[in-house]
Amino acid sequence: MSDIKIITDKLIEFRNERDWEQFHNPKDLALAINIESSELLEEFLWKKYEDAKIEKVKEELADVFAYAFLLAEKYDFNVKQIVFEKIESNGKKYPIDKAKGTAKKYNDL
Repeated sequence: MSDIKIITDKLIEFRNERDWEQFHNPKDLALAINIESSELLEEFLWKKYEDAKIEKVKEELADVFAYAFLLAEKYDFNVKQIVFEKIESNGKKYPIDKAKGTAKKYNDL
C-alpha cells in the first residue's frame, strides 16, 4: 500500500467517524484548500521567510495536503499519476534550455 493511500485512508477514517463526508463535496474541498493555503501564506506575511513559525507552517501545509488528498479521492484520481503528468506537461512548457535559472512564465521565455 502506498503512503498516499495510507494517508487518504486515515483521513477518510477520521472524516467518517465524525460524519463529515456530507460536507466534503468537491466544491467545498476546493474552497478548503484555498482557505488553508491562505492561512499558510499568512504565516509569511510581512516577515522574512526565515521568521515564519515552522510548526505553524507544517500545520497549515498538512491541512492543504489533507484537503487535496480528499478531493483527489472524490474524483478517484491517482495522485502520483496526476502529479507526474503535470511534471511532464510543465517540462514541455518550461524546456531546460529556456527556463533554467529564470522565474519567467512559460509564455515569456
